[in-house]
This record gives sequence, structure tokens and C-alpha cells, in this order.
Amino acid sequence: MFCRDCGEKLTLGFVENEGLVPYCPKCEKFKFPFFPVAVSMTVVNKDESKILLARHVGDEDYKLFAGYIKKGENAEKAIPREIREETNLTAIKWRYFCSRYHDAKNLLMLNFVVTVNEGEMKLGEEIDEVKWCTPEEAKALIRKNSTAEYFLNGVLPELGKKR
Repeated sequence: MFCRDCGEKLTLGFVENEGLVPYCPKCEKFKFPFFPVAVSMTVVNKDESKILLARHVGDEDYKLFAGYIKKGENAEKAIPREIREETNLTAIKWRYFCSRYHDAKNLLMLNFVVTVNEGEMKLGEEIDEVKWCTPEEAKALIRKNSTAEYFLNGVLPELGKKR
């Protein structure tokens, strides 16, 4: 690991109540890990009986919708922006579900259940196909052993409950 400010090789230093933390001897500062943050969205219809899955360009598996939170943006702004960009649907409400570190891309994913107005979809450049699924169909189609599967399996027992 190298310092993101000066490029110096980091060492590990002990910080009370934190443990071993990367330290830059040139900047003389501890450099806590920095992770990009993205939203993951379990997109549902109004009665939460259907889940919208996406198959990305060049991919065979179906996934949940996801997107990076842009600089200066919060998750609440990223959710409707990403849904609009990828499907042209309108996110009408959302609720936080849970988070998980996604090692494959070294990022923190925040998962939300997002209710959309069903309507005519216009797919963005990254998406080849979308599919409304029952919960059982979604479980069968989602990429196995993925962060998307982790979020989906966690959310399924919560869907359709009165709020």
C-alpha cells in the first residue's frame, strides 16, 4: 500500500482502540483505508411481489441494480439517478437494508429496497436485458455466491410486509 497523498510506501502503526493502521512516514500521518461507496438496489414493484433484475452487457448472469455514488452526492440522490439512467423508471421510495464490503471491486456497497413506478423502460448503455421476477425466480436467476445474492437473500423475508 502506498500513501494516496504523496505516494510513499505505508507501514503499519498501532493506534489505540483501532489496532494496526497504515502510516505514512513522509506525511507523518495515519492513513485510514479509503473505499469508494456504491448503492445496490433491490428494485421492486409497488406491492413488492416482483423484483427487477438486470443482465449487463457481455454478462450471462442477472444482478441487482448498482451504481457508484458520485463525488458530492449522497446515496439518496444516487438511487433515483441510477434507476433513471439504467431503466428510465422513477424511484418513488426506498429504504436502507444493509451494507457489505465488496472485495472484487474494493468498495462498500449500501443496499436499498427501491420501489419504482412500473412503466415503459428504456435501457441504458450498460444493460442488455431486464426482467421482472417473482422472489423464487429471482433467487434462481441471480449470480450465485455474489454480493447481489447476499443482499437478495437477506431482503426476501422483508418484502411485502406492511410498513
